[in-house]
Amino acid sequence: MRIALFTEVFLPKVDGVVTRVTRTLDQLTELGHEALVFAPGEPPTHHGPHRVVKVRSVSFQPWYPEIMVGLPTARIAREMQAFHPDIVHAVNPVWLAAYGVISARRRNLPLLASFHTDVPSYTTRLGNGLSLLRAPSQAWITGMHNLAEVNLCTSAQMVARAREVGIREVDLWPKAVDTVGYHPSRRDPEMRERLTGGHPEAPLVLYVGRLSREKDLDQLLEPIRELAADGVRLAFVGSGPARPELEKLFAGTPTVFTGYLAGEELAAAYASADAFAFPSTTETLGLVALESMASGVPVVGARAGGIPFVIEDGETGFLVEPGDTAGYADRLRRLLLEPGIKGRMGAAARADAQTHSWRASTESLVESYELAVQRHRGRRPVVKPLRARQHRDLR
Repeated sequence: MRIALFTEVFLPKVDGVVTRVTRTLDQLTELGHEALVFAPGEPPTHHGPHRVVKVRSVSFQPWYPEIMVGLPTARIAREMQAFHPDIVHAVNPVWLAAYGVISARRRNLPLLASFHTDVPSYTTRLGNGLSLLRAPSQAWITGMHNLAEVNLCTSAQMVARAREVGIREVDLWPKAVDTVGYHPSRRDPEMRERLTGGHPEAPLVLYVGRLSREKDLDQLLEPIRELAADGVRLAFVGSGPARPELEKLFAGTPTVFTGYLAGEELAAAYASADAFAFPSTTETLGLVALESMASGVPVVGARAGGIPFVIEDGETGFLVEPGDTAGYADRLRRLLLEPGIKGRMGAAARADAQTHSWRASTESLVESYELAVQRHRGRRPVVKPLRARQHRDLR
């Protein structure tokens, strides 16, 4: 199958969406499929055997400077004509991927769209007047998705959310994580020394991801102030527009900011922590939580968005009501200081992560591509079989 994939984000940027796209491309290669990727920013010319088309783009100033907005150009039409895809996959259609939707419809091609970021909810978090765009942005995104034969979400919670806002033909794209690259054996004394600011014996709480307002990282301030009396330390791995603000906010607390880490360094950071804190309420899945679990490190996260799809409360980590800073302090204290809990939950988290492979997730995606093609041809749709675990997750 030849897939034209339009994405709003791609390498060298690293986030959950980019990870899912690149891991999926790797698996599509092994399964014998060919993709042409359209991406903004400064992407590489290829990802494996798949060619990447750099699309002219502008920075999303002043709200989110690191986000590049792809613009429609005549080159896209020429590349589509030359590639002759069997299907178009629009990853989070807002700007560039929305043009992918329009391009598919103009060319009468089967279309699958996937929902990864709840953009309308971000408009109320980023300020500078963006909240006025919440309703129109939701209408635009719903409209783009409803031009697709199949829509996929990465968690059961987001399947429900998509249906709630009027998106039709919604199904689940199973979660997945690399359990070889992220592994408890990656624990590293030097990395722990770095993350704890020279106190490797101290209990360590980790966060990995963008440092931005919508991640609700200020919710960790009171917990770390309270837990500092027990010697607990906090490390933020990542960067973003809120980093200067957060560095001021957490000044005087035992907190380390490392900036971006990738590859073996990132794997070592995960495995060298004792607990992972994830207070964000806007996640559609939360891949970093899965990566922490694969590393044998349990997660304390918000009972919101897609996080409950990742964490089994009391088994692989703890869920906390959004905004309950005392709840975060209590669950982190139990996890870090009560005998036996960290080891039991860490082992359970690792075991759960091992059941979610990128191969199985991509095979499910290919089934959805085939379903979109069938629907586009006007055939009676064949219901995609959901594996037993998917049935359980969707309940």
